[in-house]
Amino acid sequence: MSSRIIGMAAVICLAAATLQGQHTPSPALLVLAKSDRSLAIIDPATLKVVGRVPAGPDPHEVIASPDGKLAFISNYGFGAYHTISVVDLAAQRALPRIDLGILRGPHGLAFASGELYFTAEVNEVFGRYNPLTRRIDWILGTGQMRTHMIEVSSDLDRIYTSNVNSGTISIIEKVTAPAGPPLPPPPGGRGQASHPHGPGGPPPHPVFWQETVLKTGLGTEGFDVSPDRRELWSAAAQDGTVSIINVGEKRIVQTLQAGLRGANRVRFTPDGKYVLISSLFGGAGGDLAIFDAHQRKQIMRLALGHGAAGILMQPDGSRAYVACSPDNYVVVIDLRTFKVIGHIDPGRGPDGMAWAVRE
Repeated sequence: MSSRIIGMAAVICLAAATLQGQHTPSPALLVLAKSDRSLAIIDPATLKVVGRVPAGPDPHEVIASPDGKLAFISNYGFGAYHTISVVDLAAQRALPRIDLGILRGPHGLAFASGELYFTAEVNEVFGRYNPLTRRIDWILGTGQMRTHMIEVSSDLDRIYTSNVNSGTISIIEKVTAPAGPPLPPPPGGRGQASHPHGPGGPPPHPVFWQETVLKTGLGTEGFDVSPDRRELWSAAAQDGTVSIINVGEKRIVQTLQAGLRGANRVRFTPDGKYVLISSLFGGAGGDLAIFDAHQRKQIMRLALGHGAAGILMQPDGSRAYVACSPDNYVVVIDLRTFKVIGHIDPGRGPDGMAWAVRE
């Protein structure tokens, strides 16, 4: 074989390797392309796709593990599916999916204390998956129809869910019940000192969960808790309203008649000054509404395309990323000027997004 042929073969191999995927950066921007059933891995410095990985059927939400090594993707299908896809981000390859068994319609995802929380709409519950043991170790019912999105406080004392068909927000708090009367010793103890809970003494007080359900409007999906954890803002897709909840008092303090039909996602800016709300329907007023969080009023509407869905904030507060699903792109917004400064082409039907930062 001539040196010229060998050289051409090397170029072809290099080009093929480039097409298969480049090095995964850190941080990496993860964007789901729902219609392509794929996860796009994007370098936020260049806004270019550096890898694509199969994401399973009807992928809707994505989240990265705290160490930035894995991505978890809910395979939704409005209750048709019962799996969560897993992606090795460094190798840019799909791993075996998590089978949720009888839990169907997984959607919202959250990580807390190293474990993955997920909603299961059909069952009206949320569950918790332990990546180390590879087991679902906890399930709790909400009693609300289509429990959709979920957020878990860092101290694990509060869990929030939105419930689409019930039109509600659930605030679920950890409570400790007083200890009950001691159990009698088991028979046949032969006179030995015995404690039914072992040598470590009585068990800690049992932990229960108390749910407060607030009626926020039909089609409540997107919500976010303010950075200071004092307020929760939610948007109702059918009513077009925005509900502002005092988290400590667990009550709605104001409802804004925002006219946001098709409201989909809600996100505070990292400094807590603004709230961005996307609309699937778009329209003449624009498909992204920007609110002053302190004055609780809309200050701007942006027309980004033919409807907007997922919203992701850059952790340093400089940018917002908004998925324009019908237009097959993600726009990048400068949060100082609220101007569009870039576009990303992740594939067809972009929606759920997340950051992956390697430890």
